Amino acid sequence: MTTLGIIGATGYTGVELYRLAARHPHLHIIFATSEQYHGQQLSEVFPHIDPRKDIPLCATSDIGDEKPDVVFFCTPDGIAMQQAPAFLDRGVRVIDVSPDFRFDTPEAYKTWYKKEHTAPAFMKSAVYGLPELNRQKIRDARLVGNPGCYPTSVVLGVAPLLEQDFIAPGSIIVDAKSGVSGAGRGLKLRTLYVEVNDSIAPYGIGHTHRHVGEMEQELGRFSATKPFVVFSPHLTPMSRGILSTIYVRLTQDLGSKDLMDVYTRRYASEPFVRVLHKGLPETRFVTHTNFCDVRIDRVEGTDLAIITSAIDNLVKGAAGQALQNLNVMFGFPEEAGLV
Repeated sequence: MTTLGIIGATGYTGVELYRLAARHPHLHIIFATSEQYHGQQLSEVFPHIDPRKDIPLCATSDIGDEKPDVVFFCTPDGIAMQQAPAFLDRGVRVIDVSPDFRFDTPEAYKTWYKKEHTAPAFMKSAVYGLPELNRQKIRDARLVGNPGCYPTSVVLGVAPLLEQDFIAPGSIIVDAKSGVSGAGRGLKLRTLYVEVNDSIAPYGIGHTHRHVGEMEQELGRFSATKPFVVFSPHLTPMSRGILSTIYVRLTQDLGSKDLMDVYTRRYASEPFVRVLHKGLPETRFVTHTNFCDVRIDRVEGTDLAIITSAIDNLVKGAAGQALQNLNVMFGFPEEAGLV
């Protein structure tokens, strides 16, 4: 059995990862940490945990010399870059579900997260963990930076066109709607029930949201011209899910069928990307799954196309993708623990 530990097991992403990993046929969880709830059982914090798969929570300082095969960081930004190097130096592979190792350079990280990166030497070896686009590098990686939820939905939606040079990268417009769990489990005024219920609220619009830098970095790998992403995220009164509507300008005169064929060919062998030829992506059809549903439509009479993509922000947008990365890294079937 491959052994793993979870740092930050009582946030929404951490407990989702625990739920998925606990049912994986080849994994054994040897520790799960929580600075707030250490000393309690995980089931005391989340009663839905199967009592046969319960685990005591410990503080990170209590891990000692434990050496699992892989450690997941499901922590806020700034923690993994401080703690991951010690695991890597002991030969433990690391999958960071936080943003600390998603960027190529410490300068980019500082630009978007407003803090100095404390482990810049490790950024050079980190691999961006989007299996559909980076599988071979993930397979051999010691350190994987798991993508953010919004970037996952956008990059999977746009990459097939950029790969073929079918769109102008200069201006990509994204309108995205997210469930409240994307804001994390911490107490915040804007995520209280009365604030969220019966309302859809934009935030971080334009070119200000922290995920914009990640989107532009990854989309830029497919284009000689740096993409410019105009991003308008919205908080919606649902627990989980992301729906991204993406507007692009085509460089080729391709109809909707031709465009759909591009996506069908690109994702034909991908177990978790479903190209929809009928109907449009909806969050309810991907909730609690690791699927990304995607579709593209030409706006007739213009050079515009509209891409729609839907994911579960806690699964394909976080914990499920992290487990998919583990499967790639350790040579397990990619669907293990996820279907």
